[in-house]
Parts: sequence; structure tokens; C-alpha cells
Amino acid sequence: MNKEFNVEILSLVKISAIENAWMADDYKALLSMMDIGEDELGGMSESELKEMCLMSLNDFEHHESAKFLLRHIFKDEITEGKIDQLSHQMVENKLWEEHADSAYHRSLFNAYELLREAYNGIFKEPTGVKFTIKITSNIKDSFDIFDSSLHAVIVRLLSNGLAEDAILTRLYEEQISGKNFSDAKNILWILKEISITETERQYEITSSDLWFGELEEGMSFEATAHADVEEEDED
Repeated sequence: MNKEFNVEILSLVKISAIENAWMADDYKALLSMMDIGEDELGGMSESELKEMCLMSLNDFEHHESAKFLLRHIFKDEITEGKIDQLSHQMVENKLWEEHADSAYHRSLFNAYELLREAYNGIFKEPTGVKFTIKITSNIKDSFDIFDSSLHAVIVRLLSNGLAEDAILTRLYEEQISGKNFSDAKNILWILKEISITETERQYEITSSDLWFGELEEGMSFEATAHADVEEEDED
């Protein structure tokens, strides 16, 4: 059963990087692929590791550096042949939007950010959004649906503020209206709770411009959403 809410976009900015997307262990893993062992890194700080990683990446051809990032992202989940194919597509394509599996969009977004920094451009600039929303309802029980499937509910609510032909509403029409929205967590890259009261909730969201780029700061709209249906265990 759908519950009714009001959704307001309190703030929205376009982003091309996510803070703290890369950590010391990530830089060490990439440097290891470039034959720089941990014994050569000494007691380097995270910022020093990043600088060495950027300099080392820049020593390779663009597609070779892309391979290191892709291997780090996909581990052993795709073949080396596929990684080679994707590495040649990265300069011209927007894989953080175009890759078939949305579970990798956030990681690919981060990869483009690092590669652009290493090469002072060349690769396309990743496009994302960071925004805060306020969700209100005079019926406090309406928020019960947030407890079981928070990401699914919020994506369903936000879809009400998009055009009918928006990419999100077209690609995920069945999941938005259906019983289960399994891709919702892939769409909301970062979801942070800001505040909760009986009649209002506020969240900060980081996601792709592909999904929510047409939202605007200050816009407000009525919205409906429902929770996912929990699947019963078969005996």
C-alpha cells in the first residue's frame, strides 16, 4: 500500500569527486599492481601514497592505467579480456553511467576521478550530485515503511519528482511500482540520516547525475511510496 509524503530538495550541488573515496589500502593495492612493493613505501602518509600513486599511474599509457583501476574494482569478477576492452572504452565513454551493472557505477565514478587527476584531464569528468531532502507526513505511522526498505522507499519517493521519461523512471519502472527494488542501494551511493522526528525526516544523498540531475534545490512535490515485500522462506 502506498503512503503519501511531501518531499523537498533543501540543497543540491553537482560533484565530480566523493570525499575519502580512496584510502591508503587502495593506493597500496594499486601501487602493488605497478610493481611497487610495500617495503618501498616506508611510513608514507595517505597523502604521500596518493601522490606516488598518481605519479606512477602517469608513467603508463592511459588504457594501461585504466586496467589497474578496473582490476582493483572488479577483482576476479570479470575476465582479463573484458578488462582490456573496458580500459580502451574509458577515455571516450562514461562507464560510471553506461556500465550494465549499476553496482559498479560508484566505483567507476571514483576511478574516473583518480585517473583525471593523474593525467590532468584526458578522461571524461565524472558527474554526480550531492543533495539533502526533507520528507514530511502528518501521519507518523507512514514512516514505518522506512524501517524495512529505506533505500527503496527513498528512490521511489524521489522518482515522483522526475519527468515520466527520465532515465531512472524508464529503466526502473517495474522496480519502482513493484514488490522489490533490489537496485535501490546501487542508485543511492551514499545515504546519510540527518534528522528524524515523528513527522519529518532529513537525509543527505550522494548519487549519479544520471539519475537525479534534473532535481533542483528548492523544489517540492507530493510523493507516494511503498516498502519492498519481504519474500517468505520456503520450507
